[in-house]
Amino acid sequence: MTNLFSSFDPASNFSLSLNWLSTFLSLIFIPLTYWIIPSRYNFIWVKIVSTLHKEFKTIMNNKIKGSTLMFISLFSMIMFNNFLGLFPYIFTSTSHLAMTLTLAHPLWLTFMLYGWIHNTTHMFAHLVPQGTPPILMPFMVCIETISNIIRPGTLAVRLTANMIAGHLLMTLMGNTGPSLTLLILSFMLMGQILLLVLESTMAIIQSYVFAVLSTLYSSEVTYDH
Repeated sequence: MTNLFSSFDPASNFSLSLNWLSTFLSLIFIPLTYWIIPSRYNFIWVKIVSTLHKEFKTIMNNKIKGSTLMFISLFSMIMFNNFLGLFPYIFTSTSHLAMTLTLAHPLWLTFMLYGWIHNTTHMFAHLVPQGTPPILMPFMVCIETISNIIRPGTLAVRLTANMIAGHLLMTLMGNTGPSLTLLILSFMLMGQILLLVLESTMAIIQSYVFAVLSTLYSSEVTYDH
């Protein structure tokens, strides 16, 4: 590696751009759930999906039927990619803005188009929070507009930064291993295991945050008169 960040470059490992195919590796694990007798993993996954479906349906107030399935699929895809990135020699596609922006920007754009075309009055009213003094209204419109525009960027950067930060810390600790004494090396291994557990929880949390925020953004524009 020429520098630390080259480990996140898909072209630096084996000089192949095929590392982006790691996004589709999750498809290998899906057929395992389709047995005649459902396995325990299948029961766990069905429980997770049903819990998410109930939560997303509550957030969206059941406005557009079937939309929860799209957000559950988004959650599943991001979570699988986050977990796959923890394995050695598998490229973490969710640590790149090219991937996360591709997920966040079209979602936000479709929400905005739907909101401004179908619920124009509500979208204008949403720019000024209820109870705002008349003097502050122009400033609030500017603030709300900017916060609305940067939403896809914050969604994408949050996921990317969290994935890069943990992987970079693990890489830094791992690179110092050969030059350490046996005692310090044992402490470093314990630290790496703890970091791995932390990254595993972050993989679930970040995919959940991405899906929930997308659901919240969609619930704002699908306003019932």
